[in-house]
Amino acid sequence: MTRPITTDFHTHTVPADFPPVAGDEALWPSMRRVSDSEAEVIIAGRVFRRIDARSWDAGLRLADMDRDGVDRQVLSPMPELLSYWFAADAAQRFCAHLNDALAAMVAARPDRFAAYGAVPLQAPDTAAGVVRELAAAGIEIGSHVNGLPLGDRRLDPVYEAAEAEGMVVMVHALHPAGLDRVGAGPDAAVSLFPVESTLAALSMLTGGVMARFPGLKVLLAHGGGALAMLSARLAQVQATAALPHLAGCGGDAAALSRRFHLDSIVYDPAVLRFLAAQQGAGRLVMGSDYPFAVMQTDPVALVRGALGDAAAAVLHRHPDLSDDVSRY
Repeated sequence: MTRPITTDFHTHTVPADFPPVAGDEALWPSMRRVSDSEAEVIIAGRVFRRIDARSWDAGLRLADMDRDGVDRQVLSPMPELLSYWFAADAAQRFCAHLNDALAAMVAARPDRFAAYGAVPLQAPDTAAGVVRELAAAGIEIGSHVNGLPLGDRRLDPVYEAAEAEGMVVMVHALHPAGLDRVGAGPDAAVSLFPVESTLAALSMLTGGVMARFPGLKVLLAHGGGALAMLSARLAQVQATAALPHLAGCGGDAAALSRRFHLDSIVYDPAVLRFLAAQQGAGRLVMGSDYPFAVMQTDPVALVRGALGDAAAAVLHRHPDLSDDVSRY
């Protein structure tokens, strides 16, 4: 009998280098090497993030995966590289560079890596074309596109293409709302990621995305934020017609909210048990946020310790979100 594969769905990469700047894109990133194993990502002349070689070195990743009992990682770009603020042609070029770097890592060890690629979401028709041609298990998208909510119908070509191709759409917080109210500087963005996941999910619900695309597979990062806490509230609001905009969901808002898949990056066994009870263990996947500082250490132990016998449904998932272990 084939041993089930344990998959980490939420890991990030940064390529070892970036292409030359396209046009006059002021926010085009560059890489400044600090040492053989460390580098700084420079955006607009300032250090955006200091990273280490785990971001691009497959060998270092594999060693850590073996240590942590992770058989496979799903790779996705560092969200700040999604580049929705570039002109469409420049963004398409940059996304191609990211996707080529992901594809090279997967090709070197297809037994250990899969990928969610990047698309120029500010140009939905172009992005849909990339989806149809991309040799990946899915795409990673930001929680909004320069302020355009994910429920906006202008993004439907991308969702339609992803549904048709059976590709996962992983939604990751990007440039979160509320920084002006938190008052702790740009680093506060990390603490707001679950809030941003919540806003993105609600937009996809109230914008009717989940109803219009019943086969679309959407994975929300960082436990989906507060989505699982809101299902009863959505049901109450819809039942009393207190907020007519929920009619835009196109169906039962609470039931549609349980269509989302959520990762396990919540750091707390009690919270993970709550998500499993509300969403169903079959809608959860394991994640770590490797290799960044905020990552969940020993994610396998967190899932097993929190969920016991139900942990297998979370740990042993295919990158396309199926649980058909024969495919491993």
